[in-house]
Amino acid sequence: MGRLHVISHPLIEAKLTRMRDKNTSSQDFRLLLKEISLLMGYEITRDFETVQVEVETPICASQFPVLKQEFFTIVPILRAGLGMVDGLLELMPFSHVGHIGLVRDEETHVPTEYYYKMPEGFETSEVIVVDPMLATGGSAVDAINSLKKRGCTNIRLVNLVAVPEGIAAVQAAHPDVDIYVAAVDEGLNENAYIVPGLGDAGDRIFGTK
Repeated sequence: MGRLHVISHPLIEAKLTRMRDKNTSSQDFRLLLKEISLLMGYEITRDFETVQVEVETPICASQFPVLKQEFFTIVPILRAGLGMVDGLLELMPFSHVGHIGLVRDEETHVPTEYYYKMPEGFETSEVIVVDPMLATGGSAVDAINSLKKRGCTNIRLVNLVAVPEGIAAVQAAHPDVDIYVAAVDEGLNENAYIVPGLGDAGDRIFGTK
């Protein structure tokens, strides 16, 4: 079973509290999301493999660790997932970026894929799927389904805020995928929005209604 990692840190918690505030502007919301994504990145990448290489310092030559590979693929689920890309790219500027577009039916809450674009050879890379909210889990499950159908086997999911329902849905459909979150909220309301949550992440990132 894929593990659930709740990344608890005072800076992340304080920034997330500001994001939850309905009076926080889109500009500040975007900046806070970028900052939290970068901070989460340290834990998301903690188990990345390294190898020893010889480096000559000003004093002498010695062995030091470098990443075993630098082909990582960050995959935002459009559109809200775009808000998490810049923070992770700041931490890992050598990463590639793919995109999956999913739109949710307002009545059935079932997502439909409308866009898919990945870098060449991504199937062999570590793939980091990002989306601020893990609510019903439908979008995450479908996005991971799409990646697996194209041959991807090494996937981890990163969300800002999740609920037990969404976590359970992903773990049931994809028990091999680790999930990283900054907070686990109470649950979903009748409109499948996270409670207490932070509203519609896409609207708050881009200033739309």
